[in-house]
Amino acid sequence: MHTPIAVANGILGAQPSAPTPAEALGLYSDEELVKKLPGFTNHYVTVNDIHLHYVEGGSGEPLICLPGWPQTWWSYHPVAAQLAEHYRIIILDIRGMGSSEKPAAGYDKKTMAQDVYALTQLLGLSRVALLGHDIGGMVALSFAFNYPDATDKVILLDGSHPTEGMRYMTMLPAPGTFEAKMNGDNPYMWWMAFNQIKELPEQLLAGRFRYLLDWLFGYVMIDERHMTEFDREVYAASYNHPDSIRAATGWYQAFNQDIADANTYSRLTMPVLGIASYVAYNHMSMGLPHIAENVQVIGLQDSGHYMFEEKPAQVLEAVFNFLQ
Repeated sequence: MHTPIAVANGILGAQPSAPTPAEALGLYSDEELVKKLPGFTNHYVTVNDIHLHYVEGGSGEPLICLPGWPQTWWSYHPVAAQLAEHYRIIILDIRGMGSSEKPAAGYDKKTMAQDVYALTQLLGLSRVALLGHDIGGMVALSFAFNYPDATDKVILLDGSHPTEGMRYMTMLPAPGTFEAKMNGDNPYMWWMAFNQIKELPEQLLAGRFRYLLDWLFGYVMIDERHMTEFDREVYAASYNHPDSIRAATGWYQAFNQDIADANTYSRLTMPVLGIASYVAYNHMSMGLPHIAENVQVIGLQDSGHYMFEEKPAQVLEAVFNFLQ
């Protein structure tokens, strides 16, 4: 591995893919988006042989924030300013996301956790708390499993490490449960299978990703109006590229390796908090105690999957109470 190099406000090397027309205009670029978060700055680094982008603001104890599918670092904007009043906030575009590099491989959560750990070492952070949503929660847990001495506390929002239980997810929805909104008792997540397919998703969705976004937000949110038109365009601009879609499906196509890795891990001993929407509460409340000794789960039953957007105040209250 080469020596890590940090560069602020400039990308190292060539971009992995050409900008979309919107990005070329600067409408949804990192540089324009970060202006909407006073006190935050963009940074680009090379660690673990990959170019990564992160946004940083605030001061105090470090909190590493990891987003999920199909979003980017921008997903933390409803809570970033408030978090930064108390902590040093580092919001990372994980491997394959946003302005971070989209290599051909390395989407197993253990390798992605290595990316995060290498970043903490570059920044001189010996011990961190992690906050992960969705896929980001999977990476946060992998970090905790593989680097327990570097992990203070872990907060998961609708995300947990892949386990053997994924193999038993239903292929067909239970009768009467696949409606306009996800059923919390019988969640049907067809994209778990769709994203296993190589090459086809990018062929179908390149330049059309907004269709998937709008359907998904409507399905897994209680009130999709909280996902603004601007937010949707930010994510569409990021995921419209074939390389971006390929990389995102890579997170899902690595689940078999993730499950194999999970079978080698011991239970976590550091404090773990699960914040679960109505679509994930049953799964998290039953699953997390099997992998962590010191765990609590809070259910936000009046929120869908995208809790930063739907219930930011409740999320912040839970995070602050847990971290203090």
